[in-house]
Amino acid sequence: MFRLALAVATLGLGLAGLVPAAYAGGPDLIFKKSTVWKMLTPDDKLATYGIDDPVVEGIACHYTTPERGGVKGMFGVAEEVSDISLSCAQIGPVRFKEKFEQGELVFSERRSLIFKRMQIVRGCDVKRNTLVYMVYSDRPIEGSPKNGTSSVPITPWGGAEPPKCADWLKG
Repeated sequence: MFRLALAVATLGLGLAGLVPAAYAGGPDLIFKKSTVWKMLTPDDKLATYGIDDPVVEGIACHYTTPERGGVKGMFGVAEEVSDISLSCAQIGPVRFKEKFEQGELVFSERRSLIFKRMQIVRGCDVKRNTLVYMVYSDRPIEGSPKNGTSSVPITPWGGAEPPKCADWLKG
């Protein structure tokens, strides 16, 4: 039994090293809360993380995602569920660093050993001058209909006129 656990741990760590980081430095862990107690292995938890939009200064997003405990969670081989919540807000003056496409990837994270990924994408509601963020998880064959949306109206900050997200859309 011990040899099997060691082999699974080695495989999990080896494959994890092959997956490139989707976000420089990774997301910031804000806190975790146990949801299911397990006696000898890590508990199931909800974890809340924070990220900054890499293209739009002044916007931060927080997402909460379940993290499985147990033996599979301990070795990093558990397939995580797709229940992810998202909230984004303007935290300072908005400044666009470059033009972007509707539905452009902001952040991506592996949710299973091989296939499943969580994605956060951004769009611009031109009519309302609002940035719209959507979180979903995907899988090459089945996909997942579970998703969440967060809207961030671009507002004046410090007396300056807010930029128009429509001016920063590609194409």
